[in-house]
Amino acid sequence: MAEEDRTPVLRIEGEMTIYRAEELCNALKSALTAEGNLDIDLASVTEIDSAGVQLLMAAQKSAQASQRSIRLIDCSSAVTEVFGILDLHAHFDMSSSIPA
Repeated sequence: MAEEDRTPVLRIEGEMTIYRAEELCNALKSALTAEGNLDIDLASVTEIDSAGVQLLMAAQKSAQASQRSIRLIDCSSAVTEVFGILDLHAHFDMSSSIPA
């Protein structure tokens, strides 16, 4: 695969909670300024609350407004559990792993 064909990946580690909302918002905004689609790696997210969910939803809305997409990859059990409780799986493009 050519270098220009690769989708950039934003890796989020640790808590995805209200306590880090500003930091994570800035990281997502920065990642969304790049051209093309974005993969968000959530494998190392240890906790996610409603603020974290809102950030992901806002990022998705922002990407869609510019006719791009985001994909959530390698979701941790914390993310999977919250998405299951809130029935959000159908609202996001989710993948269990990064394609080779």
